[in-house]
Amino acid sequence: MKMLNSVKHISSVLLLFLSLSCSKGSGGDGGGGGTGSLPSASISNVSQIRTTNSSVYTFTVSLNKPATSGISIDYTTVDATAKASVDYTATSGKVSIPANSSSAQVSVNITGDSARKDNQYFFVQLDNPTNCTLTTSKGTGEIINSDGTYFPVDNKGYDAPATYPGLTLAWSDEFDGRSVKAENWSFEQGNNNGWGNAELENYTDRVQNVFVSTGNLIIEARKEVFGGFGYTSARMISKNKKYFTYGRVDIRAKTPTSKGIWPALWMLGNNIDQVSWPACGEVDIMEQLGQESARTYGTSHWGDNVAGHQSKGGNTVLASGYDKEFHVYSVIWTADAMKYLVDDQQYFEVPVSQVSGTNPFDKAFFFIFNVAVGGNWPGSPDNTTVFPQRMVVDYIRVYQ
Repeated sequence: MKMLNSVKHISSVLLLFLSLSCSKGSGGDGGGGGTGSLPSASISNVSQIRTTNSSVYTFTVSLNKPATSGISIDYTTVDATAKASVDYTATSGKVSIPANSSSAQVSVNITGDSARKDNQYFFVQLDNPTNCTLTTSKGTGEIINSDGTYFPVDNKGYDAPATYPGLTLAWSDEFDGRSVKAENWSFEQGNNNGWGNAELENYTDRVQNVFVSTGNLIIEARKEVFGGFGYTSARMISKNKKYFTYGRVDIRAKTPTSKGIWPALWMLGNNIDQVSWPACGEVDIMEQLGQESARTYGTSHWGDNVAGHQSKGGNTVLASGYDKEFHVYSVIWTADAMKYLVDDQQYFEVPVSQVSGTNPFDKAFFFIFNVAVGGNWPGSPDNTTVFPQRMVVDYIRVYQ
């Protein structure tokens, strides 16, 4: 009986001790009661486009309810793909939220950079809360680099001579400015019912899809929802601006490779608005299928109407692969024939004598540069397709 009374006494003491311990709470009583009434803190994520100049990312630390006494929380930045002192300035300290307030801010300086590359990430880590608990203790900072306009390119690959015997340079675009030259090029935009090929992209003139950097034109195809379509790219034309009859055309380019990607450097008759296609004629100086990493195609199209459409084309395999380095895609166009070349090596010819019906190849043609996504010929992208994909053009030169 005495032993039972002793056990009851010990139990009462333990219950009293536990009760007193719980009433203290962890980190103090910031809300007028025990732990259950402490406010909880969360930190926001921040995602911003990186600019050429330095900028500030502002993270907000917020409470689910105002505190009745001051709150403090330690914070520190943590590297991920973004690195301190290179992409941002490392910082740490203590964020304070006064009584009767519910938020405070943490600022991180981001280093200026205009390079187009993968987006990068870092974190702001919260720890050691006083008078509150932590619900979300890590905020993610996303540095958006995907809209940068500096894109250096390895210049490795074939380069054409600057002159040819018996020919004079009639026109060129070396893409050596800061933007696409409006006196040379216009942009066709939208999806236009798949451009007759069941293409999937929405063409735009945005810097996200076309820009000039370090002497190169870059056309970039992206997987993104824009204007009701799941992909974007660019299609630029010299129609009514730069158009020619006969001559040698050299285009130096490095082209993309991935399933469902369809880069093209080509020409259409400048009278297309009057006679329509294929009566205007079409010359595909270069077409490639992203799933074929080394084959390039050249084709001539003609016909008095769609029902009478005809074409002749050839292709060749590039030993180095067309995405690994620059190649020069050329057509030598005379009154007698269209000759197709890669790196000054002819691989196909279409004699005009084989063009039945009305010959469109004695009239002026303009240029088209584009990167299509999907379409009847390449098929759609699949789970192996990598985005973004870029076609880089060093120059176009016309000799006559």
